[in-house]
Amino acid sequence: MKQYEAVIKTMEENGGFTTLGFLYQEVLKVPGCEWKTKTPFASIRRIVQDKRFFFKIKPGLWALKGWENKLPPDIRLQLNKKVPEKKQEEFNHTYYQGLLVEIGNLKKFETFIPNQDKNKNYLGKKLGEITTINKLYKFSYDHIVQKVQTIDVSWFNIRKMPSSFFEVEYSTNIQNSLLKFVELQDFNTKMFIVSDNIRKKEFQTKLNFNAFSSIQNLVQFLSYEKLSDWHSKVYESTNLEKEILY
Repeated sequence: MKQYEAVIKTMEENGGFTTLGFLYQEVLKVPGCEWKTKTPFASIRRIVQDKRFFFKIKPGLWALKGWENKLPPDIRLQLNKKVPEKKQEEFNHTYYQGLLVEIGNLKKFETFIPNQDKNKNYLGKKLGEITTINKLYKFSYDHIVQKVQTIDVSWFNIRKMPSSFFEVEYSTNIQNSLLKFVELQDFNTKMFIVSDNIRKKEFQTKLNFNAFSSIQNLVQFLSYEKLSDWHSKVYESTNLEKEILY
């Protein structure tokens, strides 16, 4: 079996689509295909860009040509240029939440999302199915815990304390998320605004407001492109660790 055929087979078995990270995890397991290269992940990245067989849906998300009508409903909506902006926003928000949850899981953190997001569709499954915490830990005062319950994605360390907070901003007001982070500044926690790179200047402008002076060195901007690349790289490093350690 040729390498591109192994990629096609993996996508077919996953319903005609996958994230790049999922391909890194599964393609090398396909029997009958040899990867006589020191850089198999680079080969996979090259293969999915072959427009004869594949097309890109979102950063880090690829699908098979000819499978457009077989994809899950939420993904098919992304292929319809007439889909309402609100639907696009819902998909983007949930998709990037899902990437963040999967990264957190791979990095051995416990992951939490707000209750109202748990039944949202993420690549053919419910977003709540991939998180590891259903109920938030009582790690602080009630009003602090209640604030964290509204954050898009939270990672917790082995001591049940928050490690990272992520707010995904497609078109909503970045300032509202920064106000949440102000309330959480006393924790040794990384905080991220996740959005399209075109909103980075807006982020920087608002973060420089005097009201946010206490968190200016605590909050980072994470673009969608960098997030998808991070997602792929974490899968890649996880596979390499398994080869080395096991």
